[in-house]
Amino acid sequence: MALRNIRTDEDPVLRKRARTVAKINQRIEILLEDMAETMYAAPGLGLAAPQVGILKRVIVYDAGDGIVEMINPVITDSEDEQVEVEGCLSVPGKYGRVRRPALITVVYQDRNGNELTKTARELEAVVICHETDHLDGILFTDKVEEYLTDVEIEEMHSSGESDEEIL
Repeated sequence: MALRNIRTDEDPVLRKRARTVAKINQRIEILLEDMAETMYAAPGLGLAAPQVGILKRVIVYDAGDGIVEMINPVITDSEDEQVEVEGCLSVPGKYGRVRRPALITVVYQDRNGNELTKTARELEAVVICHETDHLDGILFTDKVEEYLTDVEIEEMHSSGESDEEIL
């Protein structure tokens, strides 16, 4: 496994649409492992392949229950709304309030090619929505309703909340 460089918001790769993974092979498995290691080292809650310069529809995240790997994720249903503070490993230092679904259903493949369906709510729903947006060239800054002030960011950092908010 290896740490990969996280691309930041000025990198044009972050604005491109990732391609569907047609075949899950050793390169995809290595990508999944490297992405998980990179996400934890950052530290963050999730990471999408475009954030490490790979235009493949692959995300990893850990919303508190261990690593989840998703290949070709598609959100098929969503309900209700929530507004949460988000940050992003690719947009360091910026945080804002973003409106997302409170409950989602996502269909994806695991590293063995099995098609799975997952229902996610609250924080996990936010993380999946945030990371799947990356697969379509969308950054959280495109959806921010209100940016946090410098004072609010400082308070968040001093309370230890920021490590939990960076996607």
